[in-house]
Amino acid sequence: MDLTWNEFERTDMRVGTIVEVNDFPEARKPAYQLTIDFGAEIGIRKSSAQITKRYKKEDLISRQIVAVVNFPKKQIGKFMSECLVLGAVGEEGDVILLAPDFKIENGLRIG
Repeated sequence: MDLTWNEFERTDMRVGTIVEVNDFPEARKPAYQLTIDFGAEIGIRKSSAQITKRYKKEDLISRQIVAVVNFPKKQIGKFMSECLVLGAVGEEGDVILLAPDFKIENGLRIG
């Protein structure tokens, strides 16, 4: 089913910088708990991301990503995910993060 342009415009995708990464051993599928800085307007949000196949924790710190910030929060075990980090999903379920080509200001809207 196709979306209308108005429906698409309601999706708020923003650029953020990962500031903290923790293991998430309680997750059903291997995942990290991310803390992401989206700048002054949105602030800090947390997200669970199944990105352990391609990314090491230390390689994610200070990395910019793209995430949807206006979905409802989602309880994942004892963890509350507050945004959805976006990535391309490969055939084997490995995720390649979407990110800007250049370092830009946190919180910029994707349009």
